[in-house]
Amino acid sequence: MPIVYNKNIDQHSVLAIWKIEETEEELLAGLQLKQHERDIISSLNSGKRLLHWLSTRLLLRTMLNTTEYIDCQFDEHGKPYLVNFDYHISLSHSYDYAAVMISKDHPVGVDIELIKHKIKSIKHKFLSDVELAQKQIGDNTEGLYVAWCAKEAIYKWHGKKGLEFKQHIHIKPFKLKKEGSLNAIVELPNGTRELSVNYFKTKDGYMLGYVAGNS
Repeated sequence: MPIVYNKNIDQHSVLAIWKIEETEEELLAGLQLKQHERDIISSLNSGKRLLHWLSTRLLLRTMLNTTEYIDCQFDEHGKPYLVNFDYHISLSHSYDYAAVMISKDHPVGVDIELIKHKIKSIKHKFLSDVELAQKQIGDNTEGLYVAWCAKEAIYKWHGKKGLEFKQHIHIKPFKLKKEGSLNAIVELPNGTRELSVNYFKTKDGYMLGYVAGNS
């Protein structure tokens, strides 16, 4: 399971991507698990879902560089957190990759997706007419994935239910590149916030977006 991308996003935050090449047994060998986690594994059966679960935990362990047991749980909103480590975390996975972002100082959000043309059939579900009118989004598959990953990363950064992609997160016009950034206006319960989201396309056809900052 080689790390194919590792970057210090800022003084407090790190993002890493791991290509999943191991078997379930190889991934399990690198983890310390308690019974409640083994119960989760049993419920996932075999296949990609299990590999994704295992690989994000192993990547998290690698990034924290610890031999201690890592208790990764989810709160009532579905946001992952560490019980025994003082880090903000965000997890994502898609097909053959796992992505993890950690920060000592502030909330983070990351999303990785395999680029597929079928996103065009659901674009109206997560983008407003104003956003779709932007030429870099519209019918551009890569632009649509940039917008999706940006909104998903923001949703994870916020970490609470009730934030709607189409209604509350608004992508401002940006120049589409293989690697770049955009700004989004986010309507939060405590007021409107403008966030900067970074994104990049991998050589083998994945899009990744991430955000870090105080909530």
